[in-house]
Amino acid sequence: MSDSPPTTVFVYGTLMPGERNAHVAAQGGRFHARPATLPGYRLLHLWPEAYPAVIPGDGGEAVRGFALTYAPADWPLALPFLDRLEGVDEAPPLYTRERVTLALESGETLPAWVYVYALAERLERPGVVPVPGGDWTVVPDRSRNRESDR
Repeated sequence: MSDSPPTTVFVYGTLMPGERNAHVAAQGGRFHARPATLPGYRLLHLWPEAYPAVIPGDGGEAVRGFALTYAPADWPLALPFLDRLEGVDEAPPLYTRERVTLALESGETLPAWVYVYALAERLERPGVVPVPGGDWTVVPDRSRNRESDR
């Protein structure tokens, strides 16, 4: 993995192309989207929030999503924008940003950031549904009647 910080973020829910908040990701700047997989993590669907959460999993689990690689000139705007969107600086934080390695369909790997769900106590309450196969697009109740910021 390169020593320089990546300009790629892994999205696995509402920010993916085709999902309800895909347009929000573009507010951070220009990016190129590629299908990718995040090995070693587990995907959960939170209800009634109707958004996903990624947490560390076992070695056999993986999450499907997209690698959004932002233009280098846009990255200084994109990263703080995404951190605010994902509640990194909230008290307590909703998500934490972690550096990971993604697997691309081409067989290549790519360093990236991912937002990992941080409210452990929320995961102990009802409405936490494991997503088999790690693909949030197969969750039937993932849409909301009003637009969400997550």
